[in-house]
Amino acid sequence: MSDPALLSVLIPARNESQNVSRVVSDIESILERDRIPYEIIIIDDHSQDSTRQAVLECARRNPRVRLVDNDNRPGYGFAVVKGLERFKGDMAVIVMADGSDDPEDIVAYYRRMLQGYECVFGDRFCPQARVSGYPLHKLILNRLGNLFIRTIFWIPYNDVTNAFKCYSRTAIRGMQPLISCHFNLTVEMPLKAIIRGYRWTVIPTGWTGREKGLSKWKIKEMGSRYLFIIIYLWLEKVLSRGDYRRLPNENTGHK
Repeated sequence: MSDPALLSVLIPARNESQNVSRVVSDIESILERDRIPYEIIIIDDHSQDSTRQAVLECARRNPRVRLVDNDNRPGYGFAVVKGLERFKGDMAVIVMADGSDDPEDIVAYYRRMLQGYECVFGDRFCPQARVSGYPLHKLILNRLGNLFIRTIFWIPYNDVTNAFKCYSRTAIRGMQPLISCHFNLTVEMPLKAIIRGYRWTVIPTGWTGREKGLSKWKIKEMGSRYLFIIIYLWLEKVLSRGDYRRLPNENTGHK
């Protein structure tokens, strides 16, 4: 019998000293409860508070927790890419360090991946989702942005901009190179996976507004970056003639 698939949890963190220890502890408890083999990688994105010290303390008490430094320029995309270069698992789930994502959904992602999917995406806006404290102005922008993406790509997915997603090692390898430096990576990764033919599914997920610290997402900084990556991938979809699609004999990357 082959070993169970190893799950890598990637948590990019910038100035999240008030949240990161709790987030790691909650994830540990749930994965150990369900006996899921795991590693947790926290990527410190040039934090100026005590995030690094908090992560090192988590790693001291649990050897399955690792600190990775984003030694590139600051940016969510750079941080995630650094984690993707270092993870050891058969699949990687990207989790926000602010505590907004429900750790119980990580288990649901893992189970669906074991069914043969190469990507599992969360949807915070379907009828079964559980959302609390989502700011109204952000909600309006989110719904308009996702409607635009859904329309031009003709995909039945309502929450492409959600950062909380799970990918197989094969899918991650197949979406290279990743070029988004900031939060537009949350759009680049799922759209590339879909365009390039990786098997994907969607499940309802929970989301809770942060209780401590400040959000790093700024619409005035991100609007043009989102539009750039959307146009870039639309051109790939329309003009590339399938040159970047997955090979038919690629496996899922699971054991």
